[in-house]
Amino acid sequence: MDFTDSRDLMSQAVDHFKREIAAIRTGRAVPALIENIPVNAYGGAARMTVKELGTITTSDAQTLVVQPWDLSVIGEIRQGILAANVGLTPVIDNNIIRISVPSLTTERRQEYVKLLHQKMEETRVSLRNVRQDKMKLIKAVFEDKKISEDEKFKAEEDLQKITDEFVESVDELGEKKEQEIMTV
Repeated sequence: MDFTDSRDLMSQAVDHFKREIAAIRTGRAVPALIENIPVNAYGGAARMTVKELGTITTSDAQTLVVQPWDLSVIGEIRQGILAANVGLTPVIDNNIIRISVPSLTTERRQEYVKLLHQKMEETRVSLRNVRQDKMKLIKAVFEDKKISEDEKFKAEEDLQKITDEFVESVDELGEKKEQEIMTV
């Protein structure tokens, strides 16, 4: 039995999870905090993300710097970041935008850990749904007498191993991110 489609779907779920947790704040300034914030650029004529409008770098552990490619949108980028309500205050400094990332309180860190666990569970559910769909397919093929009972059990066992492998990678990514969040 071929599990390529299931592996692909599970891999997509894990990739989505990686993108989701990249946006969760840790104590450090990382470009992922603001790169996907939407901005109404060019007088509202175009809706683009911050990463599409300029280069995002970190000058130190607590400061993000946005260097717009077109200086005419510098104010709109600042407004977009403010409007996103992510707790960051952008300041225009000559031709760049500086964003000081405040350190997190213990209470805020715990909220982010809760959010992380919620996203981990959503990803696990998504992985289990992929497994469940494939299990239904295996059962249907077995009921059509296209595979034997031994082949059915072997396929289900292989599918469970694949699922466990992806769930384990989600757990590892989550543990690593939790340590980053809780590190002061």
